[in-house]
Amino acid sequence: MRSVHFLKLFFLSLLILSSCTKKEDVILVGEYGSLTGDDATFGISTNKGIKMAFDEINSKGGIKGKKIKLITEDDQGKNEETAKVVTRLITQDKVMALLGEVASSRSIIAAPIAQKNGIPMISPSSTAPEVTEKGDHIFRVCFLDPFQGYVMAKFATENLKAKKAAVLRKNGDTYSEGLANVFAAEFKKFGGEVVADLSYQPKDMDFKTQLTEFKAKKPDVIFIPGYYTDVGMIAQQVKQLEIKVTLLGGDGWDSPKLHEVGKEAINGHYFSNHYTTESTSPIVVEFIKNFKQRYNNEVPDGLAALGYDAAKILADAMTRTKDLTSKNIRDELAKTKDFVGVTGNITINDQRNAVKSAVVVQVENEKRKYVTTVAP
Repeated sequence: MRSVHFLKLFFLSLLILSSCTKKEDVILVGEYGSLTGDDATFGISTNKGIKMAFDEINSKGGIKGKKIKLITEDDQGKNEETAKVVTRLITQDKVMALLGEVASSRSIIAAPIAQKNGIPMISPSSTAPEVTEKGDHIFRVCFLDPFQGYVMAKFATENLKAKKAAVLRKNGDTYSEGLANVFAAEFKKFGGEVVADLSYQPKDMDFKTQLTEFKAKKPDVIFIPGYYTDVGMIAQQVKQLEIKVTLLGGDGWDSPKLHEVGKEAINGHYFSNHYTTESTSPIVVEFIKNFKQRYNNEVPDGLAALGYDAAKILADAMTRTKDLTSKNIRDELAKTKDFVGVTGNITINDQRNAVKSAVVVQVENEKRKYVTTVAP
């Protein structure tokens, strides 16, 4: 019995020693996003881009001899879940850095938790200005809503020659409200008139009351800063009401589900986005080729590209650190300059925001036809 007991202790010791060694050999990075719920395509696309980036880095030896281990938490697209999963990643999993979220409202919830614990956080695609205002550990690799709103107001005025615009915003949503405010203000600066500015409630499916009011005022464009499901349904109802108008929006339109919901009613309309699949840049061509090979010929959307860039920028900062600590990673992230990403050259400014161009694309069934680029 003594020898059996001894062997059990021996193997238990080996198991503990092995576990410790494995933990020391990896760099733990946390990701939180909407892998299920109403915005699930955003989280899934972002996760695919992040995984591909880290696998590429690990296949080349990792960072400082360590492999990156990604721990992903699903916040279900719910604000109330976000604080729980982010706290768990930091306090239980002990991640060294965080990637997330797509939705600005949920990044705003997570940012103070990361800041309080000294963990650097990079949002791939939260465009509301408030996100990085939560503290000096919070970064983003996408452009901001003030720029995105300017881009679409400029495009409406100069490219479409629009004189009158209507705005349809989602009540209480940080992304939608912020982008709507900027577009309306910028459109007026360009000499246009906002003839109506109405809202809808979360979970609404019938928008005909607002659209009927718009029809009476005959706008040239309707700006809809919503997510793909709402936009698809609105486009269908615009067609049913026989309103002759061009629809405009932001990067929240970018999902394969947009056409699935909106069908032919969404064709011909425009939104601002982070990159174009028509780019001939070598890094974009290589990214799309590898993504399609890895994910069953799927064409990566803007969220996947931003997830990829966020992961690569984080890894780049880790590579530059003398010692791998959260504090050192934060400091190196702040020094990021002229990083060549899939979504453009990225420099982090003093407010920890990315300074970069935007593209305008036109919906053409499942494709996104490149129209123009607007620089800051």
